[in-house]
Amino acid sequence: MTSQRKGYYKHLSEEVFRLQIKKIQMSTSPPTSCDWMLLVEQKNINVRVTTMDAELEFAILPSTTGKQLFDQIVKTIGLRETWFFGLQYQDSKGFSTWLKLNKRVTAQDVKRDNPLLIKFRAKFYPEDVTEELIQEATQRLFFLQVKECILNDDIYCPPETAVLLASYAVQVKQGDYRKDYHAPGYLAREKLLPQRVWEQHKLNKNQWEERIQVWHEEHKGLLREDAMVEYLKIAQDLEMYGVNYFKIKNKKGSELWLGVDALGLNIYNKKDKMTPKIGFPWSEIRNISFNDKKFVIKPMDKKSPDFVFYVPRLRINKRILALCMGNHDLYMRRRKHDTIEVQQMKAQAREEKNKRQKEKALLESEKKKRENAEKETEKIARETMELMERLRQIEEQTKRAQDELEEQTRRALKLEKERTIAQEEAERLDKERRAAVEAKAALLYQSEHQIKSQESLATELAELTSKISQLEDTKKKKDEEANSWQKRDSVQPPMHEHDETDESSAEASAELTSPGTVRDRSEEERVTEAQKNERLQKNLKCLSIELAGAVDESKKTPNDLIHAENVKAGRDKYKTLRQIRQGNTKQRIDEFECM
Repeated sequence: MTSQRKGYYKHLSEEVFRLQIKKIQMSTSPPTSCDWMLLVEQKNINVRVTTMDAELEFAILPSTTGKQLFDQIVKTIGLRETWFFGLQYQDSKGFSTWLKLNKRVTAQDVKRDNPLLIKFRAKFYPEDVTEELIQEATQRLFFLQVKECILNDDIYCPPETAVLLASYAVQVKQGDYRKDYHAPGYLAREKLLPQRVWEQHKLNKNQWEERIQVWHEEHKGLLREDAMVEYLKIAQDLEMYGVNYFKIKNKKGSELWLGVDALGLNIYNKKDKMTPKIGFPWSEIRNISFNDKKFVIKPMDKKSPDFVFYVPRLRINKRILALCMGNHDLYMRRRKHDTIEVQQMKAQAREEKNKRQKEKALLESEKKKRENAEKETEKIARETMELMERLRQIEEQTKRAQDELEEQTRRALKLEKERTIAQEEAERLDKERRAAVEAKAALLYQSEHQIKSQESLATELAELTSKISQLEDTKKKKDEEANSWQKRDSVQPPMHEHDETDESSAEASAELTSPGTVRDRSEEERVTEAQKNERLQKNLKCLSIELAGAVDESKKTPNDLIHAENVKAGRDKYKTLRQIRQGNTKQRIDEFECM
């Protein structure tokens, strides 16, 4: 019974353990010596685990294994693609080491801090992030880790690609670019480029922001999780992506680098960690082993000699072996049918992605409707303003026409009055003329019958004649005046033409790859993401030329010079991979021995 209870207590979680303590303390019967002994032995150990985006605290027992701690972490963060990840710690000598899952945590060379410091990190990298990273949680952890490696220059990234990746990082954090929200300086506090890139170019923060913003604007409509995948698709084409480097020597004693990654083993010269010289895919490797500082790899081709190299310390061989085994297992696993678990995860991921796409489509539809409604409202408001302006102009024209009409009517009435007066005056004069004529006739008649003085008659006659002449002249003038006014009265007011308003209206669409069987060494047929997208390739080239004009040549690093040489020679990660795997395994091993 005692042994059963002890075994039971050993596997209690912290919560259950505390409840058990409380139970013993509150028990009415005195605790047995065995109970107290177990409580003393089971001391909790605090562990602080940092993921890429969180910090977790756990209390473990001295008997807790690495696997138990690992399982507790992945359960806490909701991660199912556990095969990529591991627990990293700093040993007593200051070296970064992966925790062995089959051993107790306290039995390993973990630095005795309080709490124990453990990092949850990606240990193995996928060959193709699009095909292999299923969960959004996995994608986010990889995105954050790769981003950190690029910003810290652990993975070399050329300046133009760094700008592109920075724009995806901004899309992940801030979403679509909005001119009204993202004012100049919105990236001032963000660390988006490697320090090397800042120092090499004669550009200030605003100039870098402008270049990042151009790319950010182009990502409009890209979901944040899709932006993370796009970031990783570009990053996985970088030469140093996912490579673990180890210092080794061949039989000649030449100092070289061994690169272990998802695609196989590569050999690098001491001064060049970017361009491998010899490569061995995992499909060519049959067995791996080490003896002290000697590491032996047996090829599948039994006619080939063993691939042998040496490392300075035994612990490094252990790390190389663990990485080789893990990467080799994943390499072969990818070339088999997916397990039921992976199929279920992919199906669930597809459903979630379809759901997100439908939600995105619905959101875009609603957004478009809102934008159309806003445009229609703006159009109506604009047309209303135009009509109001037109109405104002017409009212002004009407008022001017009315004023002119009133003025013309007033003048016409005045002319009519003057014409009437002139006509009356003409009639009066005509009457006086007739009376004068009658008087003249009477005088002439009287002159026949009466004898008057010739001078008197002549004088009177001359006066009457002169008066008649004057009256006729006056009448003639008045008639001409009346005719003139009558002609002016017949003038019509001008007609006003109204313009018609011409109204016009303006009206303003990741790729999913089905999982399938991949043939061996298919990675040698791959091309970079930039080569798949001509527009992306063209923009990167233009940006590269632009940045070249602002670079300080004296601050270029050896990696910059190596990258420039590779670009000049037309090499990229996959072209180099094909080149270094040419020939049979024996030829490449012989080449390694001669380096």
